[in-house]
Amino acid sequence: MTSNFSQQPSGGSGRSSLAYSRSSSRTLFNTVMTVLAFVCGILSLLPLLSVLIYVLLRGFSSFSLNIFTQLPPPPFGLGGGFGHAIVGTIIVVALAALFSIPFGVLAAIYLTEFSSGKISRWVRFATNILSGVPSIIAGVFAYAIVVLTTDTFSAVAGGVALAILMLPIIVRTTDEALQLVSQDLRQAATGLGATKFQTVSQVVLPAAVPAIVTGVTLAIARASGETAPLLFTALAFQYWPTSLFAPTPSLAVFVYNYGTSPYANLQSLAWAAALILVLLVLLTNIIARWATSRTLK
Repeated sequence: MTSNFSQQPSGGSGRSSLAYSRSSSRTLFNTVMTVLAFVCGILSLLPLLSVLIYVLLRGFSSFSLNIFTQLPPPPFGLGGGFGHAIVGTIIVVALAALFSIPFGVLAAIYLTEFSSGKISRWVRFATNILSGVPSIIAGVFAYAIVVLTTDTFSAVAGGVALAILMLPIIVRTTDEALQLVSQDLRQAATGLGATKFQTVSQVVLPAAVPAIVTGVTLAIARASGETAPLLFTALAFQYWPTSLFAPTPSLAVFVYNYGTSPYANLQSLAWAAALILVLLVLLTNIIARWATSRTLK
């Protein structure tokens, strides 16, 4: 009996040491993976920070108020600006938003509120495919449909190309926003005697507006920085835009053309244009984040 009692503490001590060893291993593994995840997160930010810092340093070196009001100088000239490209970018993106937002929002409303399951699945599948189409393909399509038809490069052609790229983003974000609206709101409106159209237009859609605005701003941010579609459609122009059916300048194409120029002054203007373009994209993303925060509240 004495020997049996004397063996029990040793067995309990072995089990406790084994449990401590396992706990220590889990703690060590958890610490290592936490540190690894943190390091990977920092490394993922390095490319973004590097690009932003480099663009800021190069862009601010040639930044002045004249860039907003003047046209590009001759190759050997000094000074100048790209105000025409800023105006052209606003025009083309505004046309793209005008073409894509109504169609995208109405398509999402149909998918969520009115379509059958089979049709909605096929439309969502087609939207996902369209979102993966390279931007240059959208430019070639708009070139064949609009440029060859009107026999001229134009802001309208550029707006059509960018609208093709914006459309799947707007459809998907609006679709998801409408699905997040509580079914209780729909049932309450129906119980009060509202028709399907009244329920969607006066209850569901207003509740999803902040999320829809988020999707629209993200789509605009993507369209603002596209270059390839505009090379096939809006082309470039050295003067202020005069017509929607004429070649139209844009910041992205301006950076592409002048960034490869052999003249130092034109290269500095390209860096300043890149800075303005980055700030515009950053501004639209800030608006999207602000709209998302209002949605969460």
